[in-house]
Amino acid sequence: MNLTLHVWRQKGPQDKGKLETYPAKGVSEDQSFLEMLDDVNEELIKSGKDPIAFDHDCREGICGMCSQVINGKPHGGQERTTVCQLHMREFNDGDELFIEPWRARAFPIHKDLIVDRTALEMVMQAGGYTSCHTGGVADGNALLIPKPVADYAMDAAECIGCGACVASCPNSSAMLYTSAKVSQLAVLPQGKGEAKARVKEMTDAMQNEGFGNCTNHYECQEACPKGISVKFIAKLNREYMKSMA
Repeated sequence: MNLTLHVWRQKGPQDKGKLETYPAKGVSEDQSFLEMLDDVNEELIKSGKDPIAFDHDCREGICGMCSQVINGKPHGGQERTTVCQLHMREFNDGDELFIEPWRARAFPIHKDLIVDRTALEMVMQAGGYTSCHTGGVADGNALLIPKPVADYAMDAAECIGCGACVASCPNSSAMLYTSAKVSQLAVLPQGKGEAKARVKEMTDAMQNEGFGNCTNHYECQEACPKGISVKFIAKLNREYMKSMA
């Protein structure tokens, strides 16, 4: 399979970027998207050119680092799929692919396809934890949690913090990310002690970091590689209203 790649190249945050075109020849349909980029980079290095900078770590759909917009869709647009899980069999011989970084004011570009997602970490640091000292490990049955509650919390905890929700939202909102982190703890007994302070502090941090607000486009849910539901945004809003009482 032979492809034509139009890749965003930008040397640094203050530089002006542009799309550059590269051939990807002999691509196997069994390769992942990142493996295809590895091969393209090898050819660039052989020809004395600067390789394409892109983020990756686990390559197993866990770490959330492989943040790329492919043909206008975060992670390539396949359902519940990160870029590292996207296989080249989803494309056809002769296709032209446009590969860009996340586009959001809160995510300044470091280089090429790598963006700074520190803003998400600042939201997490504002309150996405419990500060109680638990001591030794308690018996697993000492604190009974109904299965529906545990399932709800686990659904929220699936968020890997990749930022696809921000990249897909016309407002660059981080409401889906923030709501997942708030909801995960809001329903568990360990998180209820600090629930009011948590939702206020995380919402304030989200606004201070330059993220937009939610206007119910639902693009975030569509783009999320873990299928995080917008029901958690509703939960965030309810928790915020409760904190004001």
